[in-house]
Amino acid sequence: MSSPDVLRNKIRNLEGEDYGSYQALLGTFEFPDYTLIIHQIPKDPYAPSHTGIYRIRVRRDHSRVLNAKTGTKARQVALRDFLARRFFLASRDLSAEGRGTGNSGKITIHQPGQTILERSSVVLEKDIIEVRCFLGLPARGRIIQAKTAETMIFEELPAIVDRSLFRHGEDAQKLEDHLATHENAGFLREQLPARRLVAFIANGARLPRASGTSDEPLQSDTVVPFMAPPSMEVELRLPDGQTIQGMGISEGITLIVGGGYHGKSTLLKAIESGVYNHVSGDGRERCVTIEAAVKVRSYSGRYVVKTDISPFIRNLPFQKDTSEFSTVNASGSTSQAASVMEAVEMGVQALLMDEDTCATNFMVRDRKMQELVRKEDEPITTFIDRVSFFYEKNRISTILVSGGVGDYFDVADRIVQMKAYRPMDVTVRGKEIAGKSTHRVSEDQDHAIRKTKRYPVGNSINSKNHYGKQRITASDLHRLHFGEQIVDLSDLEQLIEISQTKAIGFAMEYARRLADGKIALKDLVNRVMDDVEEQGLDVLSDRLSGDFSKFRHFELAFALNRLRTFEVIQERE
Repeated sequence: MSSPDVLRNKIRNLEGEDYGSYQALLGTFEFPDYTLIIHQIPKDPYAPSHTGIYRIRVRRDHSRVLNAKTGTKARQVALRDFLARRFFLASRDLSAEGRGTGNSGKITIHQPGQTILERSSVVLEKDIIEVRCFLGLPARGRIIQAKTAETMIFEELPAIVDRSLFRHGEDAQKLEDHLATHENAGFLREQLPARRLVAFIANGARLPRASGTSDEPLQSDTVVPFMAPPSMEVELRLPDGQTIQGMGISEGITLIVGGGYHGKSTLLKAIESGVYNHVSGDGRERCVTIEAAVKVRSYSGRYVVKTDISPFIRNLPFQKDTSEFSTVNASGSTSQAASVMEAVEMGVQALLMDEDTCATNFMVRDRKMQELVRKEDEPITTFIDRVSFFYEKNRISTILVSGGVGDYFDVADRIVQMKAYRPMDVTVRGKEIAGKSTHRVSEDQDHAIRKTKRYPVGNSINSKNHYGKQRITASDLHRLHFGEQIVDLSDLEQLIEISQTKAIGFAMEYARRLADGKIALKDLVNRVMDDVEEQGLDVLSDRLSGDFSKFRHFELAFALNRLRTFEVIQERE
């Protein structure tokens, strides 16, 4: 361990040298309030941020450090998330940009979103808090700018550390509020199964987002606070004994209807994001959904490997077997059927669907179409003829947004109409309309879901490029570069941060090492998740990373299913 003066002298001696000379700075340096470990320095100023790792370690018993009791995993996660947010904001405010070539001249950390997640950017040990950030050491072209580097490390970085990791004013109370927000949401979610609910939307919640591409809350006086219809209002407890009211969505089949732009999809979006806990001020802090809820949609062109879609599609022309259905270019209906059955394989308890992103011929055949095209000429058994069975036999609930298909009135347990962003229980009226209408003929024939297991073939999960080097990167939220493949995750709408996407890529490689052809996909994924739970996100890679965040087992399984080299051995029980 060296003194800061040693580091300062090293930097000054690099003025005008080639960028690769920055490697001389690797080491551990003891500053007055923290230890700086320069763990990894990119050899090129254009290298992406994650290739440089600077570790800042502070003692948890420091008189001014922002710390909290972390006796539970939930509190540990919330503390790490809180400090990551503060470090990101302090870096944005206190470090200048545009001071050099490529990413040089930048101090940053992975940017957190609206949800509280376990992150590898901040790690807790018994006595230490460690932050993993990125410093883009400055250069013009490949020529080192030592004076700017000295400013970054000896002026900007200490100011960022002080503002983010040490107490100022009401910071301690803000931390406790953040921890309470996270704990409250988890406590609410835990109450759902006993109440036979799949989701809860608190009264007063503010659901609209700033835009279709932003998860930030809409800041407008026109936002209508959510208010449950009296017939669906339930009361849940908070850890401190207080109670809150809101709309409880019961197990079974729930239909969300209403005119365009009245809030149907906004409500569903809140439900699908309710598998995560949200930060204070998001508007959805007390909107929670059971963890095993999966948004499903059609996505033409996706890869499918040996998936049993026969509960929905069978008797294809030329006798093509759909109990082991594979394709490199799925249609809308086959892609949605595969996604549903993949979710079933992984233990889904609630399917979430929006009519706008579903394949029409997968969802329903109306009475007129039934009269024109006989069932024996139609290989698809639509979801409307399976949805009740899914709940009655498999306890899989469904929440469906529909703006144009009234046939679902017949099978829905409850119908919620959104009108100017206000929900109304219109179940009675919907059932009256259904009773007066000409019913379509149910086409549910052999509706049994056969249990199948798929055993991944390990060498089909290959993360190496054509040079034989591992390549796992996430270029955006739904685009994962894995070896020589680009895994398209566009239909995984419950992915919320690019750090999840990157972590999933490394989890796929971790799964490859465990896959021996004798462990089923569900068991394989669960084993990966168990190791992450016990050892943390660092277990996924041999190299330290500051830009992993926690993902669900569903998304890991779904990403594997979309890898175009993925192979499985199918076994039926």
